[in-house]
This record gives sequence, structure tokens and C-alpha cells, in this order.
Amino acid sequence: MTSIERILVAGAGTMGAQIGMVCALAGFETAVYDPAETALDRARTELAERTARDVAKGRMSEAERDAAFARLTFGTDLAGPAAKADFVIEAAVERLDVKRKLFAELDRLAPPHAILTSNSSGFVPSRIADATRRPEQVCNLHFFNPVRVMRCVEIVRGPQTSDETAREVVALAERLGKLPVVLDREIPGFVANRILGAVRDEAIRLLEGGVASVVAIDTVCRTALGYPMGPFELMDLTGIDIGYHTKMARYDESGDPRDLPSRSVTQLVERGELGRKTGKGWYTYGRHGNKIEGTPWTSR
Repeated sequence: MTSIERILVAGAGTMGAQIGMVCALAGFETAVYDPAETALDRARTELAERTARDVAKGRMSEAERDAAFARLTFGTDLAGPAAKADFVIEAAVERLDVKRKLFAELDRLAPPHAILTSNSSGFVPSRIADATRRPEQVCNLHFFNPVRVMRCVEIVRGPQTSDETAREVVALAERLGKLPVVLDREIPGFVANRILGAVRDEAIRLLEGGVASVVAIDTVCRTALGYPMGPFELMDLTGIDIGYHTKMARYDESGDPRDLPSRSVTQLVERGELGRKTGKGWYTYGRHGNKIEGTPWTSR
């Protein structure tokens, strides 16, 4: 672990920004890269707001926040931070072509010792690793949202991931304050999202079949099953487009129409209503992500 000092997070979306902050809070020099300046501006703003709330609630001190931001940089240049990185966490959009192109570029730019990981749960390591010349140093490191709160991370090895790489990734996850779960066998969705996906798909079937409303299904899951939030609330939190792209990727592989996104999810994505990050999804949200009561989704 002493060899890992600088971390590059490639992708400044909701997950990438949070992963970057967690790395910086743990003491690592962290660079967050994104080709879009607008994404970086949004990441800076969201992290400033999140950490301000954490300071106000006593979850971290002002000194901790300021020290983390001092270790955290944002930029549209990939070559500079990649050349210095000991460890890379890719958090780009859930599209295989984008990830493979990015990994090929990271492989070219990063030092030979650097480990390349993906936060994806939709694509297994072998779908990405062969875009590099270091497949033994590639695996998935899957965080959960909100990143600072959720302890679990899934570490998924590909067929060529070395034991040394797996040990290094486990050690890094622990340094970040996480509880790593290692999967030695590839399977799309890994563990958590396969279980969550089954719940989500059944919830959508109940909704589209006219059996129960968004609010009713979420309420039952919270109050009868003990879930911290219902499946529709969770989709809004993580981003409806994430599940949509994951479904499309699975359909592209299988050709099975049952793997396609549902009608209602497709409608939301086509309208750009992706959940909290856009202010509207299954529910409508205020500026600070607070749910506006009385505004659940209805078929239209």
C-alpha cells in the first residue's frame, strides 16, 4: 500500500465525484478527470454542498474537509494525472465502447505499475481488460451510492487478474474505510445489483400492471421489508439512466427481449428525467435533492 499515493478517478458524474472525495478524505492525492468542464463544475458544486452538510451535522470537521479539497484536483486533461497515477478508478458512462476506449488510453498513459479498475457493475472485467496490455492489473472496484456512507465495495476479478492485484485492491478499499467483498468469478451485475435488479424488475411489473403505485410499492418495501428506501426511490438516487444502459448492454449480449428496459424506464430516459440529478424521475425533487411530496410518476 505504500506504493499507492496518487489516485485518478476517470469520470466526474455522481459516483466519480463521490469516489474522488472519499479517496481524498483517506489521504490520497486524487485527480478527478472528465472531458466535459460542465461535469467538473457540477462535481465541485455537489461536493461542496455535500461536505458543507456533513460539517454542519458534525460528520466531519472543517479541517478534514479543507484538507481533502486541498488533495483533490479536477481537470479535462487526462494525460497529466494519468502519467502520475498509481491507481485508477474508472467511473464513466455505462457504455462498453466508451469504457474500452478509455481503458486503452489509460493503459497507454499510466505508469506500468498502475492498477486500472472500473466502478461498473454492468460490465465484467474481461470485457474491458483486453483493451489493455496489462489485463493482470485490471479488475472491478464497485462502490455504492452514497459512496461515503455505504461501506461495502465489490471487487471482481477477471480471468487474468493477478493475486497481487487483488490483494492491492482489497488493501486500498480497506484504507478507504470500506468492507471489500471479493468475487473470483465474473457475473454481470455481481451480487448486490443482481438482487436489487430482481426487486426493481418486479416493482416495475407491479406498477405497469396497475397493481400498485410508485408510492405504495416504495412504502411497502420500507415499512414491511425494512428497506432503507423503496426501489423507485433508489432508482432516482442512483440514476435511472444507469439501469437503462445496463439493461441495454445485457440485451446487446443476449438478444433476449426480456432483457430490454421496461416501457416506463425508457419513457423517463427519453424525456431526460433521470432522478435526483435532473430534478425529476419517479418523483420530483427540489434544488437540494429533497423530494417534493405529491409528485410521484404516473403513466403519461
